[in-house]
Amino acid sequence: MKVYLIGSMRNPCIPEIAIELRRLGFDVFDDWFSPGDQADEKWQAYEQQRGRTYHEALKGYHARQVLAFDKQHLDETDCAVLALPAGKSGHLELGYIIGRGKPGYVLLNGEPDRFDIMLGLATAVFPSTKDLYAALQNLHCS
Repeated sequence: MKVYLIGSMRNPCIPEIAIELRRLGFDVFDDWFSPGDQADEKWQAYEQQRGRTYHEALKGYHARQVLAFDKQHLDETDCAVLALPAGKSGHLELGYIIGRGKPGYVLLNGEPDRFDIMLGLATAVFPSTKDLYAALQNLHCS
């Protein structure tokens, strides 16, 4: 079973979560994490140096290739886990998964400072990794 692990490149827990999911027997896609926590800022600075607007940069070769890479794995996955905290892209990815009829889970990072009703659209929201791992193992065994 393939799990797309969604999150922020600034979330140091992503590799730990991925390692544990692999230990539990899941095929985990988390390769998006490898560019590091400054990838988006470096891309933005480079595009601005070239004189491109955000709208133009989104149409550029780099953006199209990265989007195609991520989308391919989103399309191939069986389910996704959004590990908070995460940014706008992560929430869009989760929405894409759910919109395709696949299970999409949210892993909280403690009790949220601000409650968000829209997380109720997720298949389930988990307060801890222990709860997430148990639910995924049940799904995996089904």
